[in-house]
Amino acid sequence: MPSRGRAPAAGQQRREGILPVLSKAVRDVELAVQRGRVRPSTRATFQAVALLVREERSRVQAAAMGESARAGQLKRIDGIAAILARAAARDGALLALLAEDAKLVEGATDLLRDMRIAGGVEVPLAEPETEQAEVAQAAPRTEQRQVVPRSVIARQLANPFLEPDYAAAPPPPPKPRLLANWELLNPLLRSFENASGGASSCMRLPEPGSLYAGAGLELMPHQAQVIAAAAAGHRTFLLADEPGLGKTAQALLAAEAANAYPLLVVVPNVVKTNWAREVGLWTPMRKVTVVHGDGTDVDGFSDIVVVNYEVLDRHVGWLGQLGFRGMVVDEAHFIKNKSSQRSRHVLEVSARIRQRTLRPLLMALTGTPLINDIEDFLAIWQFLGWISDTEPSGELMAALEANGTTPIEAGFYPAARQAVIEMGIVRRRKVDVAADIPARRVADLPVELEGALGRSIRDAERVLARRLVKRYESALAARDSGRVLDGIDRELVRKVAGWERQDTNEKSSDENVFSMMRRIGQAKAVLAADYAAQLARNVGKVVFFAKHVDVMDAAEETFAQRGIRYTSIRGDQTRKNRQESIDAFTTDPDVAVVVCSLTAAGVGLNLQVASNVVLAELSWTAAEQTQAIDRVHRIGQDQPVTAWRIIAAQTIDARIAELIDDKAGLAARALDGSDEELPSSVDVQLEALVALLTDALEAAGH
Repeated sequence: MPSRGRAPAAGQQRREGILPVLSKAVRDVELAVQRGRVRPSTRATFQAVALLVREERSRVQAAAMGESARAGQLKRIDGIAAILARAAARDGALLALLAEDAKLVEGATDLLRDMRIAGGVEVPLAEPETEQAEVAQAAPRTEQRQVVPRSVIARQLANPFLEPDYAAAPPPPPKPRLLANWELLNPLLRSFENASGGASSCMRLPEPGSLYAGAGLELMPHQAQVIAAAAAGHRTFLLADEPGLGKTAQALLAAEAANAYPLLVVVPNVVKTNWAREVGLWTPMRKVTVVHGDGTDVDGFSDIVVVNYEVLDRHVGWLGQLGFRGMVVDEAHFIKNKSSQRSRHVLEVSARIRQRTLRPLLMALTGTPLINDIEDFLAIWQFLGWISDTEPSGELMAALEANGTTPIEAGFYPAARQAVIEMGIVRRRKVDVAADIPARRVADLPVELEGALGRSIRDAERVLARRLVKRYESALAARDSGRVLDGIDRELVRKVAGWERQDTNEKSSDENVFSMMRRIGQAKAVLAADYAAQLARNVGKVVFFAKHVDVMDAAEETFAQRGIRYTSIRGDQTRKNRQESIDAFTTDPDVAVVVCSLTAAGVGLNLQVASNVVLAELSWTAAEQTQAIDRVHRIGQDQPVTAWRIIAAQTIDARIAELIDDKAGLAARALDGSDEELPSSVDVQLEALVALLTDALEAAGH
């Protein structure tokens, strides 16, 4: 009998496949993370295991085997994935390696090959040369993952001669003349960045004839306007209302007004069940089906099909052929990266729908359409059919031609911006359309990090600053030209900060901006929980947000010690457990606090039973912070909302809070008409390093 911890024998390993190989590798990663020794080889192993886990899960789901055997295999795969998640939670730098478009780190390609060989998996004859090809090779091909639910086949057989819808075909737009040879996508983006002129970003909407929504429900005027526009024939909407203004109801009733059935709804996994509930509330006469996994329980004859981004890849084929007359993409900022799989799949399905239905209802829903850059617009515009990969659509081009200007003229930009808005951008703010929702404010609560942990964080910040200064001085000394004799070379500062960030993404280092922010979060955990406990005792229910699992754990332990009843919402919960936690917080008067993951609970929740939010850790984006606050500040709220940001004084935490606030200016200027002079795109991680290096150079007398 083999001793505990011994690797399986070669024959046993071949019979069991690649899972024993992955299990051993992931344990090595876990041990390295626990010891704080995350070297480049550990990062390569982590990424290789993550890619092979995805590959193996797809293989098991598609394989011909009994359900019991399949369930057993998937359970083992989920166990490996859980260890990966714990490791990523301990070391934030590993989290970026889980992204669909993450670059393969050095050594990952060789590890992928070696693990496949060790697990008896066929290895490609030639390894791809490019980063994109490596990622594609590591992940299974879409065609191999395709499934077609039986009830969908039944629907197709019931109507085998489903014809494309050519009703009410508009006349073809005239061919461009003035702008025929212009590159226009970049000028269109710049028009939103620099030509708002104080104007808001909302198309002209008709006045609604009635606020009655049916089923005994009444709409708010701003909701009824969108539905009236759909009833009048408008068919594409970027519905970018601030979170909490009822976008789900507007989308469902717009589909009813446009008779856009069958309707496809693509959503994040966490709100899939909520969409089914909303259908029953707003359009109870419509039948809804929710796609889980391979869709074995899908009702292909339903009016509304709800599918989440995570399983969309295996359903692209039949979704593009079912004959949908409408498509809604919820949290549409999820598709901002056009090279990601989820974005490609959404764009593929929408393109097929436009091919079969001339004027389908297409709606992109997001309260935060801009996360980092103005370029985030492009994927959403392409989904809506306003642009292709390279140029505006015929309808948008005709509107631009009608303005009679070109991008070399200043007048082009405000006119172009308005032309895009009239294609269907709808952006309303709570302060403008929902006066009955009380105001919200974000209040910073500085805390001093005392004791050994506080000293270690400040020491770590100084170590990072000294490393940046040394790198700056070395680069300055090595330059042949352009040397700055007096003062600080600001351009070189940004280059050095960029090198540091790139190194942080590619290899482990003793201290980096990610590890420091995580340690700061750990140091603030008990202080933030103590403040939330005080709020709960004095003013009622509190929503507590944190980014890392260990911070949530520390907060929950503090609440238990203080005698505060709490519940939690985390990313690893089942839908049932998640809903039980929500119900406990919203209906049980004794449950005073809900501890939420900033990433898992930032969307799809309605927690307006509370009016106080505690943000124990900072996000890297203003959008994520806004999404969290708007779980409370939404329709139905009858109290002023305050979000308390816990800021570690005299650390990089305070500077990052300022950068996050500055970053919010991009959306304000592009969508809300603000004329405030703010950077068009701010990379908070880079800017934090720039600020740290600049302060260190000034302190050193450079």
